[in-house]
Amino acid sequence: MKMSKKQEYRLEHSPTLNTVLMVEHTLMNMDKSIFTVADIKKKLPKQVNHRILMITLSYLEESNKILVTIKGITWIHNTSPRLRKEISEGLEL
Repeated sequence: MKMSKKQEYRLEHSPTLNTVLMVEHTLMNMDKSIFTVADIKKKLPKQVNHRILMITLSYLEESNKILVTIKGITWIHNTSPRLRKEISEGLEL
């Protein structure tokens, strides 16, 4: 899902904040743990252009909110303050 430097600078259209938030909210609340782009398109409350969706997914992957694998896409972002505290105070092996 990585874009080349040439593609990055040639973006004619980019997702709006509303689109990014809508995709994020949909991914957080998906029933399955692993899903495809087709699953995401079906679950979105509004239709999103495929190219815009792919740019959004690329952004979410770069910001470590999703993981894209051969089997599909998984939401990995965790906002638990307890988990963050344990990680920051934990012992590194």
